[in-house]
Amino acid sequence: MEIAMVALRPALSKLGDLLVGEFTLEKRVRKGIESLVRELTLMHAALRKVAKVPPDQLDEGVKIWARNVRDLSYQMEDIVDAFMVRVEGAAQSANPKNKVKKLLKKTIKLFKKGRDLHHLSDALEEAVGQAKQLAELHQRYVQEMPDTNAGASVDPRLIAMYRDVKELVGIEETRDELINMLTEDHDWVKHPLKTVSIVGFGGLGKTTLAKAVYDKIKVQFDCGAFISVSQSPDTKKLMKDILFELDKNKYENIYNVAREEKHLIDELIEFLNNRRYLIVVDDIWDSNVWELIKCAFSKGSLGSRLITTTRILSVSEACCSSSDDIYRMKPLSNDVSRRLFYKRVFSQEQLCPHELVNVCEDILKKCGGIPLAIITIASLLASNYLSKTKDQWYGLLNSIGHGLTEHRSLEQMKNILLLSYYDLPFHLKPCLLYLSIYPEDYMIMGDDLIWRWIAEGFVYHEKQESSLFELGVCYFNELANRNMIQLVVIAEEEYGVKACRVHDMVLDLICSLSSEENFVTILDSTKRNAPSAQNKVHRLCIQNKEVDLATTNMAQVRSITVFGNDTVDQMPLVAGCKVLRVLALEDSSVSDIGYVDNMLHLRYLGLRRTKVKELPVDIGNLHFLQTLDLRESRNIEKLPSSIVLLRNLTCLHINRHIQLPSGMDCMTSLEVLEGLQVGHLLDIYYNLDIVKELCHLNKLRVLEFSLVRFDKSKQNDFMKSLSNLHKLERLNIGAQGLVSMQEGWVPPPQLRTFEFGGAFESLPSWISLSLFPLLSNLQIYVCKVRPEDIRLLGMLPTLRFLYYHSSFYEPRYAVEMLVTTVGAFPCATKLHFFGVPVMPSTFAQGAAPRLKSVWFASPAMSIARGHFDLGMGHLPSLETVWIHICPKGSSASVVDEAEVAVRTAARDHPNSLVLEIIKD
Repeated sequence: MEIAMVALRPALSKLGDLLVGEFTLEKRVRKGIESLVRELTLMHAALRKVAKVPPDQLDEGVKIWARNVRDLSYQMEDIVDAFMVRVEGAAQSANPKNKVKKLLKKTIKLFKKGRDLHHLSDALEEAVGQAKQLAELHQRYVQEMPDTNAGASVDPRLIAMYRDVKELVGIEETRDELINMLTEDHDWVKHPLKTVSIVGFGGLGKTTLAKAVYDKIKVQFDCGAFISVSQSPDTKKLMKDILFELDKNKYENIYNVAREEKHLIDELIEFLNNRRYLIVVDDIWDSNVWELIKCAFSKGSLGSRLITTTRILSVSEACCSSSDDIYRMKPLSNDVSRRLFYKRVFSQEQLCPHELVNVCEDILKKCGGIPLAIITIASLLASNYLSKTKDQWYGLLNSIGHGLTEHRSLEQMKNILLLSYYDLPFHLKPCLLYLSIYPEDYMIMGDDLIWRWIAEGFVYHEKQESSLFELGVCYFNELANRNMIQLVVIAEEEYGVKACRVHDMVLDLICSLSSEENFVTILDSTKRNAPSAQNKVHRLCIQNKEVDLATTNMAQVRSITVFGNDTVDQMPLVAGCKVLRVLALEDSSVSDIGYVDNMLHLRYLGLRRTKVKELPVDIGNLHFLQTLDLRESRNIEKLPSSIVLLRNLTCLHINRHIQLPSGMDCMTSLEVLEGLQVGHLLDIYYNLDIVKELCHLNKLRVLEFSLVRFDKSKQNDFMKSLSNLHKLERLNIGAQGLVSMQEGWVPPPQLRTFEFGGAFESLPSWISLSLFPLLSNLQIYVCKVRPEDIRLLGMLPTLRFLYYHSSFYEPRYAVEMLVTTVGAFPCATKLHFFGVPVMPSTFAQGAAPRLKSVWFASPAMSIARGHFDLGMGHLPSLETVWIHICPKGSSASVVDEAEVAVRTAARDHPNSLVLEIIKD
């Protein structure tokens, strides 16, 4: 039902715009629109009522009616869009600098006599007829339906909800049991390679357990990796994943290099030779895949350990030499289940109102000790449990069913997950179903996902109180808080929107629902959602290069996503998709997109890491285009001049070598501009006009700029333009010699991320408490370090991530010259000081209470001789410590003494710190 509602909303809005706008419409057309708006408004109200009823309780006739409403809405939106493209397109093409109202009116009058307006009139007449037929169906199927409340919504603002998922109650016992299996012998480091396999069905916490063990003991090994496999793995990518995880610096470009499996296995064997390693291979579905992976691991690797996880017992047996090495996951005990449930619902493990004890026990019994089931139901009840009556709790209990306690199969788990899906607000359901386009274990970048949601029309607000992207961020965070997506901790999280993955069982659920709703058609090796002759294809996802698009009806396709497949020969078929909104070809080998300039409805064009050589000359015809992503498409050298006609373009990602045309100041809707390069390289000048034109792009929130050999005469122009960008939230400047920025710049008040690749003489005076009230992420280079600067940075109230570099530091001087105050760095979670004399004792008792990761450096002699306190126990949240032991001027024995001292100090910390030592 929600899908039909989402489809109706933009159609109603656009029809309303035709009525209230300056359009000189024929009388017959205006009446047709008015009649259609009335009918669709009634349908929208009826859908709201129906949407409160779980789909499995709806009559089949109601579902048919809703699908017809959806199709009519899509059809009407396409017709209106086609009309608007021609009207607004003609106006913009005539005068790209000014939208002259008279010209627009004149153009519309011409359309009155043309076939386009005639086509709109005929289409309206047909649509009104369809709407009346649907109204009759509504009377038959929906009119008498009772108003059923599906339950109160979940409060998504619980603090640290996602962190609780990672730290499951009672995991310590199972973690230590598995560690004992890996290291049971006292001299285990002298024993050959051993593999332990964790087996159990989805939802029992296999991956969580493996990760807990990995994090606990990886410091005892020379290197380690944690990789996921999935049902249809790319074995070459798996090998590359292992290499990259083992040494991210050495193999940073491994994904850009074509290698055969044999070469990758040989590389792994060579790298792992004479090293003790810990590697986790998660979620193996096929024993043949494991047979290939294990070729890289030598049985003679003394002290090395492998951990595998799988849902299939036979695969687990293939991984291990003995059944004694198989760890069978068990449901949580009653006590642990109760503690987990209470902690999630009532915020404390032992607190539960007396009147709810019995119903909680019954709910836990139906969850059967399955962590995912417990978390799902608890999240449904969390925070607003006081607003629910006892009868509502029992109503929830009765709706769960008995599948979990009887068979505990994946299909029966669907009934549990459906409860959370039903409880989502209607606007979040299509956003969640859209995630069905992504393959298993795919890391989904949050900002890219939100731009796609916007292009699909899922993100919508009645009043323009905030940008669509900001609203999309709220959608994303709410799905995370409701545990429908799993957040992924990556470096990019420091810049705003995080990345996420979809749990396998949730993916199974949304793929099933998406298929039922004919929401997404997935073409992959499983053929789980192949198109049928009866259903129109609206959103197409291609995950298999063997698919044949010639057999698919492409006329109504609104979205096409390709995941790294060689579909070049079939791309001409895409040219027939006249109503396409989203075209995402990332990682494909497509090189020619000349047909794109005819896709007048296009909102999102993703060409990241493709072989496209140039954009169509007439790309300016795509007046609805909102997002253009050209990152890592290295064959494109410049953008066509017509791109400045894209007045609705909001997000533009380019490569630094791409040359922009003049006139970019016309693109005043831009909110994101990344990859821009200004200056000259190899005597070729790039994008110099943009320096002055930037000041007109005053909606920019994100700006990533690179200044190469920047002419000093342009610096003042650049700073003037930069000062006019009052909405900037993230600013990333790669520059050398930008002298004018040292003083005199007033940063925008909502700046949250500032990264500067050049070097300041010292900390600029504009970095202050009053000018940076919201600063969360700061990366800066300075030549001179002053104690007062560290104290100043410690006062920034919202600072979470600090990368503070000094280009001049001799570590044998001025050890521990810097001392912070008691309340310094109140929100910081990561503080990395490179070339800056900061030690653990720099932080006074009470400072940095949330600090999880710290990087510091010190000469080996100072550490070995105990010149300062290495104790870190006063940093209660600390998890990871990186220390650079500078060996200069010290003997090898002194360096070894320093390492022992550091490890001893880390061992004394109550959090079992992860210690990374660098000695060079």
